[in-house]
Amino acid sequence: MFSSFFSTSAPTDPQAQNFFAVADGVPANELYGELEQADTEWLCAGGFVTETQVFYLITEDGKSIMCQVIHSSVGLWYPQIQFTCKVYDSKTGEQVWKSVNVNNFVTPPPGLDKRSSKADEYSITYKTHPDKPDFPESYSIVANLGPDAQIFLDLKRYGAARGFKVGKGPKGGHSYFGTDPEKADGYVVHRFWPRLFGEGHFVHNGKAQAISGSGMFVHAIQGMRPNLVAASWNFGHFQSSGDGGVSAIQMEFSTINQYGKRGAGSGGVVVNVGSLVVGNKLVAVTAETKWPGEDPAPGEAVVQSKVTHLQPEHDPDTGYNKPNEILFEWKGKSLIPDASGDISASALVNLGTVAKPQGLMEKVDVLAEIPYVVKMAVNYVAGTKPYIYQWYNPAVLKITGSEGIQAGLSQGVEVKGILYNEATFISV
Repeated sequence: MFSSFFSTSAPTDPQAQNFFAVADGVPANELYGELEQADTEWLCAGGFVTETQVFYLITEDGKSIMCQVIHSSVGLWYPQIQFTCKVYDSKTGEQVWKSVNVNNFVTPPPGLDKRSSKADEYSITYKTHPDKPDFPESYSIVANLGPDAQIFLDLKRYGAARGFKVGKGPKGGHSYFGTDPEKADGYVVHRFWPRLFGEGHFVHNGKAQAISGSGMFVHAIQGMRPNLVAASWNFGHFQSSGDGGVSAIQMEFSTINQYGKRGAGSGGVVVNVGSLVVGNKLVAVTAETKWPGEDPAPGEAVVQSKVTHLQPEHDPDTGYNKPNEILFEWKGKSLIPDASGDISASALVNLGTVAKPQGLMEKVDVLAEIPYVVKMAVNYVAGTKPYIYQWYNPAVLKITGSEGIQAGLSQGVEVKGILYNEATFISV
């Protein structure tokens, strides 16, 4: 890891492939990888590694909640560890944003494993419930984020909404940077709970607000300098109580020009992973790699997992072209044993214009929110100016699949719900 920080030497063959996407060589019917205990344990690696646990929740009364722990090891500096929380009320437009540097971080806490952690300011406790098949595992979050904000959450995974990574085994979920995946310059890995039920309380200025809703969890690691991982990211999670409980998620990044199939200059590789939950069952895992100049013919791809920015418009506030509409698309092989075949879904959402945004929560200036040492590293390359657009909008997910998954799917169903999505721009 340190070699990638201090050296920029080129490989022997300057046109050798130096990026390997998570779904490379994984057959369409083997994209689902079962989560093992180690997959969601804290790694807490040295070198240049940023690791996060993120919990997202869409509440029944129109709130978006995000709780995140960030563990950043920056070269030779001591780790920086933050707990961040955002509560957004779509009915009033009010949001509460807290980001605190924590003290005395420990994993595992006494009597627990490394899926749990604690510090003076928070605790996240993982538990298994083998006697409760409907909710076999859970996380509990307790955080004191200052005199004006505290949060208490219990988050339980629906039993049939299995956690997953793309690909099986310890290397499942990984994309690798560098010419040799066995001695990679860096990597990115994601592991997911695609649908969970959450309830608890958020206390703001001494007033407790009840929380109840559905969401997702992701454990993610970036094993190299953030500005070298990607030029942009897209993320979305759709949640609905319709059709027995539905979720649709995607995580996508585009590599910088340095990393691609033919070495430096062949980058801009788009890597996307996603999933579909119908009837509170994980029914498909999707993954797609878009190599520059190698687009498949329309309808040719066996699996689809992609985000498309539509009607881009220059935003003078950030300097980037933000989408006025966004399209999420999924297509994959059914994971239900007695319901073989494909399942597909799509959601088209209006995000509004720069002058008249639709559902825009915030434009986050990342460099204003992260610790100083991480900020200096992210800004290591001149011109890096990361911004995150965050939206919360009503949406309709159109799903088509086998009757064995859900009655009516063969004719297609339209499920009403909420889409929380982010578009992150790191470099032009």
